[in-house]
Amino acid sequence: MGSFRCGFVALVGRPNVGKSTILNRLVGQKVSITSQRPQTTRHRILGIKTDEQAQIVFVDTPGLHARQPRAMNRYLNRAAVDSFRDVDVVVFVVEGTRWQEDDDWVIEKLEHVSCPVILAINKIDRVADKTNLLPQLEVLSGKREFAELIPICAKNGDHLQQLEAAVRKRLPESPPYYSEDQVTDRSERFLAAELVREKLFRKLGEEIPYGLTVEIERFRKEKKTLHVYALIWVEKESHKPIVIGNKGQRLKEVGSEAREDMQRAFGQKVFLQLWVKVKEGWADDERALRSLGYNED
Repeated sequence: MGSFRCGFVALVGRPNVGKSTILNRLVGQKVSITSQRPQTTRHRILGIKTDEQAQIVFVDTPGLHARQPRAMNRYLNRAAVDSFRDVDVVVFVVEGTRWQEDDDWVIEKLEHVSCPVILAINKIDRVADKTNLLPQLEVLSGKREFAELIPICAKNGDHLQQLEAAVRKRLPESPPYYSEDQVTDRSERFLAAELVREKLFRKLGEEIPYGLTVEIERFRKEKKTLHVYALIWVEKESHKPIVIGNKGQRLKEVGSEAREDMQRAFGQKVFLQLWVKVKEGWADDERALRSLGYNED
């Protein structure tokens, strides 16, 4: 039997290229929330995959974006850039044949990275004419020195094994850092807040900008039921009715879907209560961000 390998692998890229979907697929369960909206991932989240040969510690990062007008955007960029300082491999995720200004910005940030960088070209299912892929791969390989270029489709799992194999062989020989049954470094309380936020992002589409976050006020097991009380913070009074919906319908749907996800994740009955409150301008206030858990991880 060969020696055991273990290391950290950062998933980086601009917002909405599918980093969280890749993480969840590779780990084999939901660790990072996903939605169609950019900046769904707001924290660095570890997804841990362990088998007989290796332990791969994936670091899902917020999407990097060149424009950073608000404190929240600056926080997201710092969290993402910090996460690829001390990793063993970087997987730079881009989207099919769509190269954008923010992708160039990520390339710039990767200039000083000394570990191998693998380029994962995601969403290849959306490239109607596959003959366009080859010239695109040539263009991409000219952007910088990549250890490998791997076209994938995270949504249906195509070529993810190839990506994982490319990562594995570049990990250092080392004993595991985490116990073999651990799949993330985040607490259940943190995951509960994220699951509520995911449902909100999915239901609200473009209606509410990024001025929305979730804080867990109470997370307690009583008898055989987990009681979760969550506060949904919005930036403006006018956002409140949008989140609550007509006759409270939207909030009800968010609560019911989040509760089902929590029951699956935590393996027990969950009682979930949601409230919506206003904290003016929290997403542009460094102090408010810290008080809501957006501190340097």
